[in-house]
Amino acid sequence: MRKAVHFGAGNIGRGFIGEVLFENGFEIAFVDVNEKIIDALNERHSYEIEIAEEGKRQIAVSGVRGFNNAKEPEEVVAAIAEADIITTAIGPNILPYIAELIAKGIEARRQSGNHQAIDVLACENMIGGSQFLKKEVEKYLSSEGLAYVEAYVGFPNAAVDRIVPAQSHEDPLFVVVEPFKEWVVETSRMKNPSLKLKEVHYEADLEPFIERKLFSVNSGHATSAYTGAFFGAETILQALQNSTVKEKVEAVLAEIRSLLIAKWGFEEQALVEYHKVIISRFENPFIVDEVSRVARTPIRKLGYDERFIRPIRELKERGLDYSNLLQTVAYVFHYEDASDPQSVELQSLLKEKPLKTVVEEVTGLTDAALVAEVVAAIEAVS
Repeated sequence: MRKAVHFGAGNIGRGFIGEVLFENGFEIAFVDVNEKIIDALNERHSYEIEIAEEGKRQIAVSGVRGFNNAKEPEEVVAAIAEADIITTAIGPNILPYIAELIAKGIEARRQSGNHQAIDVLACENMIGGSQFLKKEVEKYLSSEGLAYVEAYVGFPNAAVDRIVPAQSHEDPLFVVVEPFKEWVVETSRMKNPSLKLKEVHYEADLEPFIERKLFSVNSGHATSAYTGAFFGAETILQALQNSTVKEKVEAVLAEIRSLLIAKWGFEEQALVEYHKVIISRFENPFIVDEVSRVARTPIRKLGYDERFIRPIRELKERGLDYSNLLQTVAYVFHYEDASDPQSVELQSLLKEKPLKTVVEEVTGLTDAALVAEVVAAIEAVS
């Protein structure tokens, strides 16, 4: 049986990447520091996924084990040395912390004479995740290890999309996921193109698909959350049951469509249908997705290359409308959640400094005219 090493045994790791790997016949070694989950994986070697749809279909995933990378680094290195594929779903900020362990695993492959090509796929919510991870891994490789990577180890970027809401169950391994899932991998950086997973799409140029996902799903989801919060909704479903909120989400997606068409040449009707599917996913009545989950970390979401500011910048460059995205940004600045450290920090900054200064610091914008537009939009919200 082929072997996979997957970093991140959380809900997305088990409920999305783990499911696809299992359905492709892999034995999966999950790597995580969560002792409760790792212990449960090693006790049962299986877990259940529930699909949030009529009938609540369940999928039993088996052939799994777990390693605690804080306590069992040698075992993780040994698993990487004989793996057929390596994947991650741990969050962009955590990738640098696993880089040394992956490097040691690669060195172990080289030293054991394993010349089977392998790909490392960072399945994260970011552009260029695998290439970012590659740069981090290279910091820990010997000159021989760097040459080995050049010959045998690929880091193809990936785009992943599946809504896995925050949840808590008596069974620590049980996870509920939406029916929709999309996983796209770029072929140009693969070292083992003969290993292609069923239910995964492969594209030579991934960037258009990553941006389609990030600007559509991430921007649309966040718009649902921040606009919904402004109008008093507690869940994404409640938000979209408010016609004003839904119209705003649709208007934001229309602006995103104009950017994707201008930048990448996507066919308009195909994007219209794609965006209809996205909204229907947000409206799934079998998923309780809290506004607070989707809206968390507002400072990060207001970043220069993030889901709002980047499309606004690129729409402005092309002379296209971004008024609805701009209003959503205003709602983000007004968002308050006492349990979210970034929300608390943002509101503190707004009390301590001039609004223009906070906008410049948080968004990274240097275009004075655009900063003024953002400031005016925030001030217009009452």
